[in-house]
Amino acid sequence: MTTPSAAPITMYSTPWCGFCKRLKSQLSREGIEIGEVDIEQDPAAAEYVMKVNGGNQTVPTVLFGDGTALTNPSLKQVKEKIAELS
Repeated sequence: MTTPSAAPITMYSTPWCGFCKRLKSQLSREGIEIGEVDIEQDPAAAEYVMKVNGGNQTVPTVLFGDGTALTNPSLKQVKEKIAELS
């Protein structure tokens, strides 16, 4: 599975996903670095997303350093999780 290691969180997305674009923009404005993986270009990433979402390719799925994931989280949820892990 492709998981960028330089970023504290990885966002699994697709280029056409409006929710993904919005979350990515919000995280950028907050200065939160992410690694992004396009599940349409990475079959292993698509499999991972399906595994954590009951067989659905639901994006954005955000993977954190502790191995937990949130599906279609709000900016607030992401920030809370990062704070919890700090």
